[in-house]
Amino acid sequence: MTITDPAAPARLTSRVTASEDRPTMPVHSPLTGAAIGAVPRCTGDDVITAVRAARDAHREWRRVPVPERARILLRFHDAVLDHRADLLDLVQTETGKSRYAAFEEVADVAYVTRYYAHTAARLLRPKRRHGALPLLTRTVEYRLPKGVVGLVTPWNYPLTLPVSDAVPALLAGNATVVKPASDTPLSVLRAAELLDEAGLPPGLFQVVTGSGAELGPPLIDSVDFVMFTGSTATGRVIAERCARNLIGFSAELGGKNAAIVLADADLGKAVEGVTRSCFASAGQLCISIERVYVERPVADRFVELFADRVRRMRLSGELRWGPEMGSITSAAQLDTVTRQLRDAVGKGATVVAGGQARPDLGPLFFEPTVLTDVPGDATLAREETFGPVVAVYPVDDADEAVERANDSRYGLNADVWTGDPKRGEAVARRLEFGTVNVNEDYTASWGSADAPMGGMKESGVGRRHGREGLLKYTEPQTVAVQRLLPIAPPRGVSQAAYARALVAWSRLLRRLPILP
Repeated sequence: MTITDPAAPARLTSRVTASEDRPTMPVHSPLTGAAIGAVPRCTGDDVITAVRAARDAHREWRRVPVPERARILLRFHDAVLDHRADLLDLVQTETGKSRYAAFEEVADVAYVTRYYAHTAARLLRPKRRHGALPLLTRTVEYRLPKGVVGLVTPWNYPLTLPVSDAVPALLAGNATVVKPASDTPLSVLRAAELLDEAGLPPGLFQVVTGSGAELGPPLIDSVDFVMFTGSTATGRVIAERCARNLIGFSAELGGKNAAIVLADADLGKAVEGVTRSCFASAGQLCISIERVYVERPVADRFVELFADRVRRMRLSGELRWGPEMGSITSAAQLDTVTRQLRDAVGKGATVVAGGQARPDLGPLFFEPTVLTDVPGDATLAREETFGPVVAVYPVDDADEAVERANDSRYGLNADVWTGDPKRGEAVARRLEFGTVNVNEDYTASWGSADAPMGGMKESGVGRRHGREGLLKYTEPQTVAVQRLLPIAPPRGVSQAAYARALVAWSRLLRRLPILP
């Protein structure tokens, strides 16, 4: 199946949980502006129907042994790789990103699926815990699925984010209901088809399409946990509603990510790495770099090399390998980029590379852009741009670089470039960011699926990836079985005597730290 297949959009649309009489919303490709399909404009009633079906499916799924769940997901892993060409075409057409950026989504889905399929049984295995009375109290921690998990996902990574968040939820025994972004709903619908073909029981992976403002409230009000990726402002609204419903919430939110280039760095490698960090998916990546702090002895040379490299980047909307950057995904995002750039230049910033729209390539193309001399009162200096624009600042030393990088309400992702990896790790430990990469772009930390990924400060709550990325979709349950003697004064022993015995026992245990 490809997006050029006339039957494809209708087949994908059939995967949406919606009443047959719902009006549809067109889906346009940012590469050309042309409509590539349409999806139902779901209502709150459709959300309730989807959650109800998911809850019914969950009752059976939670009893399926974890290894059997894993076998289904591993078949999905294989299907993603087998159908990668179709998925690449679809992701590119829907988002406008380059083919390599689209491949990162396909590879990530396969990698995360494989990781959790191989580790879920171990992570979910019941664990013995120290009992209240050694030998007499047998205490076990179990992990129970939450129930139905709601996933509210953005437009910039329409395959990776819904699927890589749904996979651990499914392996933990939950059902899922996905509300994808209205601009890019087709990629997750194709993933739903592949999950069906892999043998995932019906009802466990529901998709509803439409307005977030209309569908978000009924979704949050009817599920048992919410995973959200998007802006900090929207995250606050979702968190408040989750709190009123007393359900769990995890979120990856905004960022103003920073890179630090130390004077001992290999500037050639740093330039290549920072270029990838800044302009992957046209800068529309939650963890892409928007600020670069360079130690003063090499700052001018870095800017020279960086600007030259950025000017030579290959831009195209073609569905082929080779181009390094594609299009911005929406007109609204292009407006944000141009407005912030205009504000910065008007306040004294200098454009050293890029800075122009490229309508000759497509309606939403914009050149990768490098700025210097950005004043602190420019919007671009502190607010997330989420586009192909980066500002470079000279600093006196690593201390100033760390201080300025940390001077933000965000704390999602950072890079450190240096010739001394140990020094780089020491600098990384001082940064208030959830992930930090030393001598590599974001793929080092993001691709380490065994480690948690998420933001500090206003960049998020909770984590995806690693054990946290799966266990957050579970409820811990403690079962304690008492044997032989009760935890109470035995017959014939006074309460005072029993209390004295417990005190003595506690004093003894203080000397035996292996016991609680």
